[in-house]
Amino acid sequence: MSGHSKWANIKRKKEATDSKRANVFSKLGKELTVAVKMGGSPDPNVNRKLRDVIAKCKANNMPNDNINRCIQKAAGDANSANYEEITYEGYGPCGVAVIVEATTDNKNRTAADVRHIFSKSGGSLGVSGAVSYMFEKKGYILIEKNDSIDEDDLMMTALDAGAEDFISEEEYIEVLTSPDDFSEVLEALQAKEITILESDVRQVASMKKELSEEEEEKLQNFLDKLDENDDVQNVWHNADVKNH
Repeated sequence: MSGHSKWANIKRKKEATDSKRANVFSKLGKELTVAVKMGGSPDPNVNRKLRDVIAKCKANNMPNDNINRCIQKAAGDANSANYEEITYEGYGPCGVAVIVEATTDNKNRTAADVRHIFSKSGGSLGVSGAVSYMFEKKGYILIEKNDSIDEDDLMMTALDAGAEDFISEEEYIEVLTSPDDFSEVLEALQAKEITILESDVRQVASMKKELSEEEEEKLQNFLDKLDENDDVQNVWHNADVKNH
């Protein structure tokens, strides 16, 4: 996504998220469980991974009660599902580079499901490193613009907190950080009481691929199928979607 087109994509994504809220919260709950287990603590002050996932939950409007319930359950239930995080790389329809991040209690099932979605959509899974060289992990914060925002002040706040880049567009502002500085920058911006539309640590593509209108439709169908899979947590791609 890039430029003026991003806003249309965000609106579409938000509408889809609103209609699938239960599915979104279920996936976020799984991420919280993994963060507690892997980080070794239910305290976000000492568990950075958990801290980042909580920020993502809040950006998706997950209620605090739900967040706390998931954390407490993960911390107190030694018999809860033993989830693993797995990353798949490959090419989706039209040669788009894709990274799929999944969390699963059955690697064989998830691998078969993801491979099936790729092949049925005209793509193919590759080996580790097949496309990841085209991406860089970054903290990402998307802010909705309004008349009350002092952009210069907001930019200084972000940069002082450790942000690497501050990009002002017509209707929104993007802030990029290193993964390590993501939580600190997000908290500094949240203190400004602004509207944050998205916030997470994501794979940002360094090389973009342009698509035709027909190709965009094929890609969206492919992404929707991945999103419908309960084990798939995040999908990153390098398509320069323009919503013709």
